[in-house]
Amino acid sequence: MTEISSMVISHKKAKIEEMECLWHGGDLESLLQYLYSKESVDECIIMKTCNRAEFYVLSPRGSSVLFNFAKEKGVSSNIVEFYGHDESLIHLLRLSCGLESMIVGEDQILGQIKEMYAFAKENGTTGRVLDLAFKKAIQLGKRVRSETRINEGSVSIGSAAVELAENILGGLRGKNVLVIGAGEMGVLVAKALAERDVEGIYITNRTYGTAEKLAFELGGHAVKLDDVDTYLQDADVVISATGAPHLILTKADIEKAVESRNRKLLLVDIANPRDIEEAAGELENVELCNIDNLRVISERTLKMRKAEAKKVETIIDEEFRNLKLQYKRSRADDLISELYKRVYAVRLQEREKAVNRLSAYHTIGEVETRVLDDLTHSIANKILAEPTKVLRQAAEVENEDFLEAVSRVFQLDGKP
Repeated sequence: MTEISSMVISHKKAKIEEMECLWHGGDLESLLQYLYSKESVDECIIMKTCNRAEFYVLSPRGSSVLFNFAKEKGVSSNIVEFYGHDESLIHLLRLSCGLESMIVGEDQILGQIKEMYAFAKENGTTGRVLDLAFKKAIQLGKRVRSETRINEGSVSIGSAAVELAENILGGLRGKNVLVIGAGEMGVLVAKALAERDVEGIYITNRTYGTAEKLAFELGGHAVKLDDVDTYLQDADVVISATGAPHLILTKADIEKAVESRNRKLLLVDIANPRDIEEAAGELENVELCNIDNLRVISERTLKMRKAEAKKVETIIDEEFRNLKLQYKRSRADDLISELYKRVYAVRLQEREKAVNRLSAYHTIGEVETRVLDDLTHSIANKILAEPTKVLRQAAEVENEDFLEAVSRVFQLDGKP
């Protein structure tokens, strides 16, 4: 049976360097098209964030297509979770609500799901089955944020990075902070900094105009990317969050910046792939942190939101049942449609036979042909009326065995 399967690599099992290996073979679009080109993949969607990579496929081969895909990409089985149809749906629903996030209840994941779904739609790799799952996930994500307090005082990865810097330095009062990247994550970092009593916020970005706009909104200072070396010398903290596929700061860059100073430089790299060369953390008076260092803040957030998480899980159970019922109705509709198609084909074939036989004895005009057409149409509809009713009832009570039996008896091609 053709069903949804998924492969999940996240902060729960994988370190940042292990997740990076997935993207060495190309960008998101090339990876998406590569997966979609597999003969057994009917639909697929890939999600990528700073601390997770998720792959959803619709395939008659189930998880085996993803097993092989992971093997091709050299992904260790120790960091991967494979889910079947129901598990994939439940995981996706939990993900949209923020329950699977490193920072429980964070809002950014919902926007990321929307973006990845839209990206797959634009690339033509998704269809009716995954459409239904992702639309339900997005709708549910909105619902839980309006009906519960799971995201109250929400901490994002960006603001968690700022909190981490506060914990390490004992506060940010009077500190100069350089933010590299003015995309979604960079904006979250800059906004979190604007709420602290820092001495100065310096923002740089590949597009200088974007950095200028953000700096103006938050009372910071825009920095041209080419001038970063100069500002590194005076920075106390650097938080980097770009989407660049290459390093932004090397060990040599950092070494040059700190050679004439005697105070600590804290580097926080929340990009995936990473922006700052790992070896920079070996330098004297330099401390380098990445996504993996945010786990402590994640655990603290989870404790704060446990009560709300239970409410969210109740809503997820309800919406999962609704989604399953939608799939059952969809499958029943597919079976009914195919059944009608088969019976109507027989109807037309037999009507033509009757017209030809009668024509051998009489002249058959338009009226006679119409009568035969109406007669066979009426017979077909009356024969199909009760099976249609029974199939829809089976979908309502989730009698999957019955739907499968009908599919086999009549050799129909209903989808899950």
